[in-house]
Amino acid sequence: MKLHYEEQGKGFPILCLHGHPGSAKTMGVFTAGLRDRYRTLAPDLRGYGRSQTRSPFDLEDSLTDLVELLDTLGIERCLVLGWSLGGILAIELALRHPERVAGLILIATAARPVGAHPPTSWVELLNTGLGSILNVLAPGNRLVRHGLGPRSLYRYLLRQHTPHAYHRLAKEGFWAFLGTSPLAHRALNRALARRYNRLPDVGAIAVPCLVLCGAEDCHITAAASLETAAHLPTAESHCYPHTAHLLPWEIPEQLLDDIQHWLNQHQSTLKAGGGGNCSDQPA
Repeated sequence: MKLHYEEQGKGFPILCLHGHPGSAKTMGVFTAGLRDRYRTLAPDLRGYGRSQTRSPFDLEDSLTDLVELLDTLGIERCLVLGWSLGGILAIELALRHPERVAGLILIATAARPVGAHPPTSWVELLNTGLGSILNVLAPGNRLVRHGLGPRSLYRYLLRQHTPHAYHRLAKEGFWAFLGTSPLAHRALNRALARRYNRLPDVGAIAVPCLVLCGAEDCHITAAASLETAAHLPTAESHCYPHTAHLLPWEIPEQLLDDIQHWLNQHQSTLKAGGGGNCSDQPA
């Protein structure tokens, strides 16, 4: 399948993979923050955003789509940055196509994802709907941030109910949710039913890895993320206090600083790996 994608910047390529629900636009915090020195590619995965399909699919089909996208763009090797579901796909790319992956940046994800989400009440669902609509109409307004938001499902996605996080929810998250197809929901549910676990296999990933997680994430727990980091042969990890699954929207500056620092440490590895042509090298 031909994926819609957004491309920015020049330099070594970084493939940025969104979560569920999600879209290329939800990766804007990374593409905008990295495009000055890197070539960022953010696709809408199959069944999301502008990469819609009428045919049922499995999540594994997204791997074929991504390899075909790299081939089309002439990219032999790249970094892969994945958030949540995107991180799981990043791990799969590194395991199935190691020659294409120069390194992994894994955010709020795990090779053996474990959740700790409490049961959802009808009040939380109602507040989520009302809060989402009000937030789209007036992004970051106090009524949502201090009233409906902390009493809705956002309480499990955020620990820091900042104006910035709610602006991201209004401009990117809300529309990504609407653009996530029923087929994408079904594909994810089928994968969850199989109890995905790649923990025994990630020891084969020899490239540098960076694992970032929120200490209070209940969608994919910090313990699961750190367990993955412990099984990766070459991994650095950071667990941020008072953050949850949407930590890139809670603490964007800190996250980007840590990513940039890690990238600077591994520039020699990127240069040795190549990225398709000479223009794909880091500045």
